[in-house]
Amino acid sequence: MDTFVPKVLMVEDSAPLQAVFSAYLKNEQINLKISSTGEKALDLINSFKPHIILLDIYLPDMSGLEILKMVFSAKLDIKVIVITGSDSVTDAIDAMHYGAYDFLSKPISAARLKVTLNNTINNLHLNNLVTQYQSQQSDHFVGFIGASKVMQGVYQTIERVAPSKATVFITGESGTGKEVCAEAIHKLSNCKNGKFIPLNCAAIPRELIESEIFGHVKGAFTGAVTSREGAVGLADGGTLFLDEICEMDLSLQSKLLRFLQTGKYYKVGSNQLESVDVRIVCATNRNPMVEVKAGRFREDLFYRLHVIPISLPPLRERGDDIERIAQKFLIEFSNEEKKSFTRFSLRASQLMMSYDWPGNVRQLQNIVRQIVVLNDGTEVTEEMLPESIRSFVNKDYEIPAGIVGSVPRPYDLKQSEMFEIKPLAKIEREAIEKTIRYFQGNIEKASKALEINSSTIYRKMKVWNREDREKNPAM
Repeated sequence: MDTFVPKVLMVEDSAPLQAVFSAYLKNEQINLKISSTGEKALDLINSFKPHIILLDIYLPDMSGLEILKMVFSAKLDIKVIVITGSDSVTDAIDAMHYGAYDFLSKPISAARLKVTLNNTINNLHLNNLVTQYQSQQSDHFVGFIGASKVMQGVYQTIERVAPSKATVFITGESGTGKEVCAEAIHKLSNCKNGKFIPLNCAAIPRELIESEIFGHVKGAFTGAVTSREGAVGLADGGTLFLDEICEMDLSLQSKLLRFLQTGKYYKVGSNQLESVDVRIVCATNRNPMVEVKAGRFREDLFYRLHVIPISLPPLRERGDDIERIAQKFLIEFSNEEKKSFTRFSLRASQLMMSYDWPGNVRQLQNIVRQIVVLNDGTEVTEEMLPESIRSFVNKDYEIPAGIVGSVPRPYDLKQSEMFEIKPLAKIEREAIEKTIRYFQGNIEKASKALEINSSTIYRKMKVWNREDREKNPAM
């Protein structure tokens, strides 16, 4: 790999200082070009494309601040170190306001210049590493789709725990992909060549679940006409995934605990002790500690299973992943159904991003399939979306009177206020409603300014609207 050599543009009108600064930097691993005027500097910015600019503010043909403003306005990826002949606080503030990375006052020693430049170069290296890392983050991870920050954290946890034999306890709402998570752990584990056996504890009658887990011998109960291997035996050398573990009957929980502690078990109706080597992964859409406190789940079993916890976020908290997943399903189902859909319209995407997806990824999958089956075309339009999504924003919340208005002027705001203690929820509501008013009712702009998803604002609005109606039924 070639060594990165940063390109540095020095903009300095004084020939003696050009010579001094060049001498200071002669042993640095940089590609240095020099300009004595602002006009030439602008040409070099376009042609040389520097990574760093050493910029004197006082130039013969223009102010260095004008160059800095141009770099800032054009959003150029350039680190600018501003150099001035004074210690003016105003100059420093102006420079920092327009994105200057650092500020140097003349006279400048060799050590000071080199330290400042090398700190800037190190920051460039760090930014490059971050960019490379982000570019390596795929939208796909062992069955998952999504590149959101919260999911990257889940992926990293899976990668770390997969090689271990430790039991993993997955929590998350229904439809968030708990079985996908369990299978990803299996595929990245040392037992990936063994079988992955999923068992939904909520889908099996209580009288049969022990047999489903441990198996039975012929004649063990009415209908047991042959012996049958249970999930534990089938998963020997692999992974057993016990989904909805909190639905398991208490009497069976004690037997599962014994198996987890010893690795040994009896088939139903047998007195022969069996032994297997199985990785256990379990999951629930309930709060397991609530189940423990309610006496529905054994505390000792919980702590035996809850070695490595993984919490899967609901779809509404995954931001742009909604679009990524929907697009993947759209192409997949279009191919299956021999349809021509390739994309969602901008309005359809906005509505889907604003919806709260109570059924999570499973609901999104079903809705996209429904759209493809019932419609034709190349683009999914707003009209093709289910009514539940189209009406989510318009009918579930009306912006209160007074929220939409003109952008406030500085003199409309009080310069000082006595501090008033308020409930946090009230402060949050005021902040959100003021931001919506500032952007004249544009929820998308308000959500970006607040750095939250627009769906979060809509959900909170629904709650506030309901609370207001409860307080004042006449509304």
